[in-house]
Amino acid sequence: MKNLDRRQFLGTIAKPAAVASVVMTNPTLMAKALSKIKSATGNPKDIARDESYWREIQQGYTADRGLINLNNGGVSPAPTVVQEALKRHLDFSNTSPAYSMWRILEPQKETVRKRMARFFNCDTEEIALTRNASEGLQICQNGFDLEAGDEVLTTTQDYGRMISTFKQRECRDGIVMKQFKIPVPAENENEIVRLFEKNITPKTKLILMCHMINITG
Repeated sequence: MKNLDRRQFLGTIAKPAAVASVVMTNPTLMAKALSKIKSATGNPKDIARDESYWREIQQGYTADRGLINLNNGGVSPAPTVVQEALKRHLDFSNTSPAYSMWRILEPQKETVRKRMARFFNCDTEEIALTRNASEGLQICQNGFDLEAGDEVLTTTQDYGRMISTFKQRECRDGIVMKQFKIPVPAENENEIVRLFEKNITPKTKLILMCHMINITG
């Protein structure tokens, strides 16, 4: 496979979404695309460089190819099949709301939870359906048994919603959120680990370590 330089890559993903629309509305092409994705073999690094593999995945979205989307966090685009299912269920729920929403759709949430539990090979009581990742993490943050004076260690560059949640617990529960700054750019992974170690104290009860985030560039 030919490697693309940055200019070629940006030019490629900026093409219109017409091809994606054709694939997602053609069952035969969609099945072929899914089969190709499922049958992919090789190590993660090779797959990460396989443009044809990611092309099939790209066709599963309606994102405007005229814009380069570098934020898949709090505004992550939904696949076409998810958008269509959401619209379909919304239309159905409005046909007779008191019946279709509460008698039919709402009980199906438990069915989804059971199927997810089977998929992850765990008990249904270990699965919670939340509206988004932030809400899920906030539930965990508020669920930790922390007392007044206990320290939570994180950085100044962590996700805003998570920092706000711990600030709320500072006001409500008297905990202490201790933050430090990571060098930008962080040239050495060991330096990040060293900074966390340096800021740990006997009062540290919880450490929030963020994944890659746009705040650090």
